[in-house]
Amino acid sequence: MSNLSEGQVIKIWQHLLLSRSELTGEQGELIKVIYPGRTNDDRGADFRDAVVVINQELAKGDVEVHVSSSDWRSHQHHHDPVYNRVILHVVMWHDAKSVSSLYSGKTIPIVALEKYVRTLGNQWLNRLCPPATLNMPCVNKTRCLTEGTLAEFLDSAGEARFLTKAAIFQADLAHMEASQALYRGIMGALGYAKNKSPFLELASKVPLHMLDTVARDEISGDDCLARQQALLLGTAGLLPSQQQGRFQGNGLHNNSADKLEKLWASWHRTEVMSHNAWHLFKVRPSNSPVRRIVAMSYLILRYREMGILEGIISLAKEAVVDKGCRRLEEGLAVTTGGYWASHFDFGLSAGIRSPALLGTGRATDIVVNVILPFTFGWAKVSSQLELERKVFDLYRGYPRLAVNSIERHLRQQLALTSNLINSARRQQGLIHIYNTLCSQGKCDCCPLGKTVKPASS
Repeated sequence: MSNLSEGQVIKIWQHLLLSRSELTGEQGELIKVIYPGRTNDDRGADFRDAVVVINQELAKGDVEVHVSSSDWRSHQHHHDPVYNRVILHVVMWHDAKSVSSLYSGKTIPIVALEKYVRTLGNQWLNRLCPPATLNMPCVNKTRCLTEGTLAEFLDSAGEARFLTKAAIFQADLAHMEASQALYRGIMGALGYAKNKSPFLELASKVPLHMLDTVARDEISGDDCLARQQALLLGTAGLLPSQQQGRFQGNGLHNNSADKLEKLWASWHRTEVMSHNAWHLFKVRPSNSPVRRIVAMSYLILRYREMGILEGIISLAKEAVVDKGCRRLEEGLAVTTGGYWASHFDFGLSAGIRSPALLGTGRATDIVVNVILPFTFGWAKVSSQLELERKVFDLYRGYPRLAVNSIERHLRQQLALTSNLINSARRQQGLIHIYNTLCSQGKCDCCPLGKTVKPASS
């Protein structure tokens, strides 16, 4: 087994966890794996959201796998803050002269697999199942349940996630204007998981009332857009002049960018976000923060007369329960012409043509994750029982969204068919299960375990 690849070591690790969860680290640490996490398809460690107990202390984070422990330093992980979430370093061979240390200064246990598999040969390695089929702790439980029981479990979890989101918005409404709470919610959703935090920070630094002031001025729509974009992008630190060294070529010098730079220079603001706050690595061009910020300016312009709060609430009231939320989706989707129809960022066009700044797919995600729970919470605070009931019915009947990585992982872990996950509510249920049970190491608290009867002998 001297020529193992990292992928093969991952297979060995996953196969080992099928038969044992209690391990010993190279420094004598007692380690118990509660939840192995899910495969990471992004930058960083190989597995995300693992839960382990190290010397009787619970740890939650990521697991990195290498062939040899010396790979940690040779790959420069000790200089990369992305790896600060790692709680366990799994290797085949421990050959490093030092421990695995994080950028933060902490050290993490090393688990060498050699001592667990040294008696096995290459034939055993070749018989290993593909990683995707390994270590799914719930699969035996779900196979004992009827589809109806599973559906009820997912629906209940989906409603719990919805009500949790609505409660958070209700809490926001207690200490901020309703329009600002809605604006913050949309801004956070525009950032996806990677850039949610910086988008929320931007929403605080440039609150909605500031953008509304610009929109209410007696200026043309184009001038209104330019002023809002200059204010948002300048505060975000994402204008061309604030990203020196990132772009090259003549694409930066154009009328659109120059206009925004001049408007920003005339603005009396000094508090600017760090460019490093934004995560740009492995972000799809259509999801770039610059493009999403521009989309927000178009939404504010769209509801210039009545305000975004009244506009969105009106759309929710008009939505028809048995026809989904098409009106709401249309009220959020943004298409444009001109500069942003052919650019993902300043100077980055690459000959593309993409007029959708905020497409239908992302609009539906925002409807389910922001608009409906916000409106439910707002209706509850406003004592509008009819609207509250209607919004909940809209959510329960909302068709399925695009599949995300957590859904793919949980479907496999729970051995669920795609036909069963036939609504947004059930998709949200999977996310709720993952966030509140799996990634918290609460398998013993999972209702699935309580619904399975012991198999007869």
